Amino acid sequence: MVFLLFTQFIGFAQCAMCTKTAAGLDDGSAEGLNNGIIFLAFTPLAIIFLLGFMWYRRNKHEFVG
Repeated sequence: MVFLLFTQFIGFAQCAMCTKTAAGLDDGSAEGLNNGIIFLAFTPLAIIFLLGFMWYRRNKHEFVG
């Protein structure tokens, strides 16, 4: 599931402005731009995942029934 999550980012990492910028670059620079966008998106996603995991661990007894 995590693999599928990260493979989706590769195709959809660019906003409209970044897509226009990348269209004017060569393939190597466009790939670097895309990797930079993914790198910058990783930290907020990791924080959200960590907070969700901590919330789940804290409230796990409520889900068991």
